[in-house]
Amino acid sequence: MSTKGRHMQGLNICSLYVIIKHKFGIGCKDMDNIYEKLKILADSAKFDVSCSTSGVGRNNNGRIGNTQIAGCCHSWSADGRCISLLKVLFTNKCIYNCEYCLNKRTADTQRASFEPDELARLVIEFYKRNYIEGLFLSSAVEVSPDHTSEKILKALRLLRNNYGFAGYIHAKIIPGTSSELVHAIGLEADRLSVNTELPSRQSLSLLAPQKKPEHIFAPMKQITNTLIENRALVGPGTMFKGIDINRELNYLSPADGRDIIPRPGQRRNNEFAPAGQTTQIIIGADDSSDRDIIKVSEKIYHTFKMKRVYYSAYIPVVSSPFLPDALTAPPLSREHRLYQADWLLRFYGFDSEEILPKGDPYLDPELDPKASWALRNLNLFPVEINKASKEELLRIPGVGNLSVLRIIRQRRISAVKYEDLKRIGVVLKRARHFITCSGKYYGERNFLPENIKKEILQTSCGTQMSMFETQLIPSFKAGNLPISERKEGHRNGGLPL
Repeated sequence: MSTKGRHMQGLNICSLYVIIKHKFGIGCKDMDNIYEKLKILADSAKFDVSCSTSGVGRNNNGRIGNTQIAGCCHSWSADGRCISLLKVLFTNKCIYNCEYCLNKRTADTQRASFEPDELARLVIEFYKRNYIEGLFLSSAVEVSPDHTSEKILKALRLLRNNYGFAGYIHAKIIPGTSSELVHAIGLEADRLSVNTELPSRQSLSLLAPQKKPEHIFAPMKQITNTLIENRALVGPGTMFKGIDINRELNYLSPADGRDIIPRPGQRRNNEFAPAGQTTQIIIGADDSSDRDIIKVSEKIYHTFKMKRVYYSAYIPVVSSPFLPDALTAPPLSREHRLYQADWLLRFYGFDSEEILPKGDPYLDPELDPKASWALRNLNLFPVEINKASKEELLRIPGVGNLSVLRIIRQRRISAVKYEDLKRIGVVLKRARHFITCSGKYYGERNFLPENIKKEILQTSCGTQMSMFETQLIPSFKAGNLPISERKEGHRNGGLPL
């Protein structure tokens, strides 16, 4: 973690205020006013989860701030979410009345709006004092989408041009914003996102009737088309690895044949949203099944080639006859399983029908989706670890991407032994039931789905741990590595899936 990341741990809005109150070049009354706005608008932003900051690198060339490919500093919220600071709304004054939203028009809540110069000054002062690495900026809709977006654009231009801020900026695009403003904001931000909100047209019509699907998908389409024109579209994970997706074939034809706005001369073509776009889907606010959600995510990936979809477990914060009861627990476990299934879509070559076939509407709450798929397809197992293709290895529960590369590299030199697998990073408590090593099987003798599932759950004390969990892997010292690893050295950790 960077120095800034360590500095941020333990700091909250209140402590930041105490530190900066005597350092800002403005009066105490103005500072108190800005602080009150910050307190309200930072709290209003806490339910937005799509704040990943990876995927962009930029040299600052003498300007203030920088952003690395690995992403900018993160902090952890009280509920365990990984958030990027400063995470804030531009305004929580809203003309919409979405049933699930804390900031809906009829909600009895404190309201506030930043002025562009106030927000720009806050960001730059926080950055100069090592409190933040970047900005995650979302907003409610004050007056109209274009009115709010114009103010957001002014704040971003102040940051970039007046203050010379070159750090990471993630900006939310408000559905219904004009294409000119979407493009202008994309030239200032590193990543853009447009919230899908709900997984079906029916749910959107019931819970957010003022938000129309065409207004949500129009900016997504524009962002994808602009990235294709710049030959900067990357796509999600390894889903399109080896495929040139920056082709005219993938261009999402707009009504007028072209929706790319001319760029100002001072910006390079590749500076439009270099970290791509993301979206967010709310989980548990409607009756959509896991299968419905995964299929929607898959369609979004194939259509817009966006970096990723985020899933947000609905937390009952408002009362409505159309929403779960206020005492209903947020479906955090379900959210976690959906993230795991999404990982299979983006990095492991699975499609939605494999993850949840027709007749299986929900993911298994006890097992990760990869293990569940393997148990439904035991006819494909066990797989011989020394003969399986890369695609076959990737589908073995407990074997992740890096483990697959290490196995293949090791096989070029000598056969992989069972005792090598743990050092390579394979999670044997799952993988051993689905593999053979040099012809020998080490898993459950009764090769039946119910027996293997029971054995996996018993190994984990009755409930399977995270698919992203790693075993305690011994230090990768030369004598502890497979032969191929001893030559090339170990540089990266792995997430065995």
